[in-house]
Amino acid sequence: MSRSWAELLGEESPTGEAEAERDSFLGRLRSSLGRSRRALAEQLAAAAFDPADEEAWERLEEALIFADLGVRATAELVGRLEARADLTELGEALAEEIEALLGKPGRLALTERPSVLLVVGVNGTGKTTTIGKLAHRLREHDRSVILAAADTFRAAAEEQLEIWARRAGAEFVGSARGGDPAAVAYDAIEAAQARGRDVVVVDTAGRLHTQANLMEELVKVRRVIAQKLDGAPHETLLVVDATTGQNGLQQARLFGQAVGVTGVALTKLDGSAKGGIAVAIAYELGLPVKLVGVGERLEDLRPFDARDFARALVGG
Repeated sequence: MSRSWAELLGEESPTGEAEAERDSFLGRLRSSLGRSRRALAEQLAAAAFDPADEEAWERLEEALIFADLGVRATAELVGRLEARADLTELGEALAEEIEALLGKPGRLALTERPSVLLVVGVNGTGKTTTIGKLAHRLREHDRSVILAAADTFRAAAEEQLEIWARRAGAEFVGSARGGDPAAVAYDAIEAAQARGRDVVVVDTAGRLHTQANLMEELVKVRRVIAQKLDGAPHETLLVVDATTGQNGLQQARLFGQAVGVTGVALTKLDGSAKGGIAVAIAYELGLPVKLVGVGERLEDLRPFDARDFARALVGG
């Protein structure tokens, strides 16, 4: 069964919470991972896979790499499968091992008042949309939310976030175009403290991870947040576009080094055959995938569930 938002937030799940919605989301997840799944399908048929056939293992490795699990995660998976005594159900065994590599389910560390969630990522990953959907979900769980528009460089970034704030029923803090991003984050935290709000979500510029000066600006934003509120940011969420494949792994590595990423939101699982990047990020970097998005609707952002994901990827 898919994880609920209550579980993600460390709450007790109400009985029967949004069962129909979760079932519908699982269907969309399976559809979104369709191309990744088809890349594995030939090797996952028991009749087509002979554990004694070295070429069969090579074909399986190629299929896993094509699905963007990466070389290291693929080697680990194949090693685990080779060590299993019974491979009559290769698909089920592979799903179990992928689930294990994805690790324990991560929670959003939003227990302080106010809690500060810093959201980072490169241009075009769906960062602002993810923030808006997350704010909507937090409001559904009775969290008062302030969205901080610390992306002061991109045209219309502030306007887009303000629209999402209205849709989600959240408050909004912005600045003049070209203002100091760190100052926006500071003001938002100060507003949350004064008004007794629960969560501050800080949007940042979609800075390229290869541009040192922009990464330094992001480090400054994080430093100012830490100086303003002890222990903050309590969560640093990296938004990764699944269609970028292994480039998403490099983004996760470099952002993690710069600002201490605590979790990943994986977006745009739109059938690009790159869904395995979630496994590579979780296994190689030890970063939990906490959120997954498969569309534009508010309900298309969900807590990440390793079991659901592994079976949608494999076809179990």
